Amino acid sequence: MAPNDSAETTGEATSTVVGRRKAARYIVPVAVAGVAAATIGLVPALASTGDPDLPKISAQQLIENIAASDAEQLSGTFKISTDLGLPLDGIAGSLVPDGEGKDAGAAAPQDKLMELTSGTHTLRVAADGPERQKLSILGDASEYSLIHNQGEVWAYDSKSDEVYHAEAPEGRDAGELAEKAPKDRKGASATPKDFAEQALAAAGDTTSVTVDGTARVAGRDAYQLLIKPKQSGSTIGSVRIAVDAETGVPLKFTLSAASGGKAVVDAGFTKVDFSRPAASTFAFTPPKGAKVTEADELETGKDERGAVQEALPGQLAELDGFEGFNVIGEGWTSIAEIRTPGGTGLPKAGSGEMPAEAQGFLDALGDKVTGKFGSGTVFKTRLVNALMTDDGSVYVGAVTKDALVRAADAAAK
Repeated sequence: MAPNDSAETTGEATSTVVGRRKAARYIVPVAVAGVAAATIGLVPALASTGDPDLPKISAQQLIENIAASDAEQLSGTFKISTDLGLPLDGIAGSLVPDGEGKDAGAAAPQDKLMELTSGTHTLRVAADGPERQKLSILGDASEYSLIHNQGEVWAYDSKSDEVYHAEAPEGRDAGELAEKAPKDRKGASATPKDFAEQALAAAGDTTSVTVDGTARVAGRDAYQLLIKPKQSGSTIGSVRIAVDAETGVPLKFTLSAASGGKAVVDAGFTKVDFSRPAASTFAFTPPKGAKVTEADELETGKDERGAVQEALPGQLAELDGFEGFNVIGEGWTSIAEIRTPGGTGLPKAGSGEMPAEAQGFLDALGDKVTGKFGSGTVFKTRLVNALMTDDGSVYVGAVTKDALVRAADAAAK
């Protein structure tokens, strides 16, 4: 393995490069939700013995390679898993608001793709430029496919035999595939390319970016880009991106928690081919007898809570100034402060507002804390933590419990 330059890049350099990168189109019709990202523990599956001996490259050059990547055709298989450390399976999905409107059915993209925010999943992807993409989530005895073919978006759930259909304007890229889904809510990011773009866009003066060796991923030589917070108090330890040495396409993305242990988000290709997929890959006709739901028949709506959830955690700055919403700090330790309507927090123990069993369940999920702000409860995952004060304020971010308490104390002055 050849040693690589470990020169740091500044936020100015990174943002300049990312700002001018070509928009290579990929099958990324999902979002983290708010929370980022989707993922897995893939090191044994993806890495081969012996790291490749590649020419030296600086972090700046590697970022430029990602930005200049223009590979618009590919097909392959990748695995994705998320380990947020939530106390109950599926609790992440319950945090996402349903909004208003009619039921879009089992094939609706915004619900199905949210499943990628927990557990381990195997997916097949294919892309042929900005107007044809396909993503399939493989189950034990079923398959869910989301297809963008020029002016149409189709989604099919073989388990329920249901179909979702929406019109898509010509030229819409894969990142907008779920744009017309009910409640106008996009999904969570899925591919290594999408994760990498989000991570690089967030890099600034608070970030260290270096090249950390090489690797073999999906049978291809790759450089490893290492992104780490310079600030203390973040729950994020590092982001590692394996970048294809030939094409500049990110092949693997790993987000590690500052507390250590299994990766919080780990997504990477196990097979990848940069040749053009067959046109038939993107053809779809609803199976006979399948229930078809048309997007235009669905009423849409989104409340304030939905707007906040959609943006967290990657777009806090865009909501700064939103009524009842404020961003404290910057970079990796940014904290969203949300004032709930009416200033009402969680029901207090013994108040009679909640059954004792439910009160005990909530108490088990969170840690009681006190400070200048009064008292409240911190609900924790391995990545995102939230403090809800008894007076109804909420502080949330990829930061430690102590950082949340300090933010609440500062706001109380």
